[in-house]
Amino acid sequence: MEIGSDQTPLSIWVVSDGRTGMENQALGLAEAVQRLFSSRITVKRVRWRSLFDKLPSALKASWMLDLSSDPTEPAAGKAWPDIWIATGRATLPLSARVRERSGGKTFVVQTQDPRWNIAAYDLVVAPAHDRVAGPNVLSITGSPHRVTAERLAGDAAAFAHRLQALPRPRVAVLIGGRSRAFDLPEAHAEDLADRTATAVEAAGGSLMLTFSRRTPPAAKAVMTARLQHLPGLIWDGDGPNPYFAFLNFADHILVTEDSANMAAEAASTGKPVHILPMIPLTAGDKFARLHADLRERGAARPFDGSLESWAYEPLAETDRAARAVLEGLRRG
Repeated sequence: MEIGSDQTPLSIWVVSDGRTGMENQALGLAEAVQRLFSSRITVKRVRWRSLFDKLPSALKASWMLDLSSDPTEPAAGKAWPDIWIATGRATLPLSARVRERSGGKTFVVQTQDPRWNIAAYDLVVAPAHDRVAGPNVLSITGSPHRVTAERLAGDAAAFAHRLQALPRPRVAVLIGGRSRAFDLPEAHAEDLADRTATAVEAAGGSLMLTFSRRTPPAAKAVMTARLQHLPGLIWDGDGPNPYFAFLNFADHILVTEDSANMAAEAASTGKPVHILPMIPLTAGDKFARLHADLRERGAARPFDGSLESWAYEPLAETDRAARAVLEGLRRG
């Protein structure tokens, strides 16, 4: 497709299963395209009926979608989007058919490693640590995300009265949880909390702590109990999410090693990123590759109990991916 000089806005559909971490990858990439070229973004959330959810992607058809899903084809008389950006396993059967259904009008982008039918997409934006290969694959450090300096500053305004006056250094602590690769048992969470408290106290700083949906309740409880004496804010999940505000006000960011998303977002701030160890459940080394990449870029180091500062060029991988999307659309 040729992008015209009249700046007619592009239409972009962002498709995911609606989980925040998944949706933010596709939405972050769409927003980065929008910053480069006028665009209208429509968010689509889909899920499969339980009877069909576990079927291989090749066997799934649109009629198997749960009735709560958003429409993934245009209404009669309406056009397909210029760009389709999707992420996650739930979207694969839909993404793989968009080029055919749209008559080649739509440029199809899939984030993450599809692990199936890679040639079906115009562009795959995959984490470099997944080692996905192909002529239509763009490898990036981490994952696409929504973090920009402007977004952080905008979201920070609502929390400035609680965070701006905190003692410095202000330490943002981003805690993940149990996954296929890692676990966070209570005893280990207690150890991480004690090491974090020691570092913050030694520096005379303050704490900004948030948990993920995957954080085990026992780990969340013990970390809260052992860190609540520090000046700062521990977000318990109620009310507006201060995540972006934490990144904005932080002087240091501590992030558990289980989340590529949080590591990439932290590294986009230009602030020192300290990687907190988890308990490994598998022998896989893809997260080790990610953290080695971040160390090579000067962004991240293993947490050694201190709050040493350093500088580096903030990662801008989402913007790089957005340029690749527009270039692919122009060539299309």
